[in-house]
Amino acid sequence: MKIRMVRFLRTPEFDSLFSGDPIWATEVIGGMGLDGRTLVTKNSFRYLHTLHTMGSAPEPNLTILWSEALPVAFKKYAAQVSIVTSSLQYENDDLMRTDFNSDDYAIACCVSPMVIGKQMQFFGARANLAKTLLYAINGGVDEKLKIQVGPKTAPLTDEVLDYDAVMESLDHFMDWLAVQYISALNIIHYMHDKYSYEASLMALHDRDVYRTMACGIAGLSVAADSLSAIRYAQVKPIRDENGLAIDFAIEGEYPQYGNNDERVDSIACDLVKRFMQKISVLPTYRNAVPTQSILTITSNVVYGQKTGNTPDGRRAGTPFAPGANPMHGRDRKGAVASLTSVAKLPFTYAKDGISYTFSIVPAALGKEDAVRKTNLVGLLDGYFHHEAQVEGGQHLNVNVMNREMLLDAIEHPENYPNLTIRVSGYAVRFNALTREQQQDVISRTFTQAM
Repeated sequence: MKIRMVRFLRTPEFDSLFSGDPIWATEVIGGMGLDGRTLVTKNSFRYLHTLHTMGSAPEPNLTILWSEALPVAFKKYAAQVSIVTSSLQYENDDLMRTDFNSDDYAIACCVSPMVIGKQMQFFGARANLAKTLLYAINGGVDEKLKIQVGPKTAPLTDEVLDYDAVMESLDHFMDWLAVQYISALNIIHYMHDKYSYEASLMALHDRDVYRTMACGIAGLSVAADSLSAIRYAQVKPIRDENGLAIDFAIEGEYPQYGNNDERVDSIACDLVKRFMQKISVLPTYRNAVPTQSILTITSNVVYGQKTGNTPDGRRAGTPFAPGANPMHGRDRKGAVASLTSVAKLPFTYAKDGISYTFSIVPAALGKEDAVRKTNLVGLLDGYFHHEAQVEGGQHLNVNVMNREMLLDAIEHPENYPNLTIRVSGYAVRFNALTREQQQDVISRTFTQAM
């Protein structure tokens, strides 16, 4: 109850990026011990039951550490709570426990795993890969500001964009982006420690703390689909009077991320690996170990506002897909295909978390409650399946609802005072979102079939 009452004083600018006033008090529940015993207790059930007794709420950020070896009764109860409340997120305990060789870890902020008392992170938000691609095409000129922002290079002037030439230019601009990104974070965290060092929290840590510099990517699916369009279709830049590419005409079909198509999924995986490798060689404040997330919170709306038309056909100002999600409406082959695409993204190169916000209509899970629970458990087991050669997905938000209910909630918010949904990495009251963010949520894919 106390955590539900906490409020922070924040600026309007902060709220536009992280809507709903989250405090990110993340409570992890479940998981397995290194010795094979389950860490599920009666209190695990009690935590989840508060969503029935007290109603849905964004805080604390209830997070299930999911393992295929969890007790079946707990799996089904968690699935039932998700179906009724859409207030839970799930993270892959089999993946993270093995990676840490520890069962004493928790989730920082939204999706970032850390060993308790031994690790901390310097939060680093994210870099806009979709906009970086536009810089690569336009020689570092910003497509919206019409000024030179990146390194001044020769723009790509071909009538039809050439994939190899685009990738060569993009790689160069990703080098530049990584340097700007890490330099900014080093300054920010040096000054933060100088003026607002979190001494009381650090006093709870061991003497030798493992620090990470938590970088991130925004616009992954936009960048991947854009490169896929350039490679497999014909993309013709439409230029203004100054030769700046401000729009793109696409001729032909191209594979889209989110449909378990290796042609484009491999591009997304390459972008994750490529950017992490560029970040990892740069010097960081306090020798923090660079990590990377694919997570946007609700800032996918703001990143989209700042980015022009992209080669995948996305229009200027349109929100990006959140986190590691496929772009809205492009994952057309059902739940399993979409989950499989996201599960391919390499946790090895994104150890700060890979967030997927998954929405499915109740009827797609089954006609009866028992069937729905069983099917949702099966989806979670499959998505998180981890073995030597298969990492499995790392994070999953689960929303089980119909789009019509959200549309009604916009028109009649008084009827839905506690309506809680999962967004990228945390839960939020739907009525606390801005109208633009509400429209973004509604425009996302609501999976109609398994």
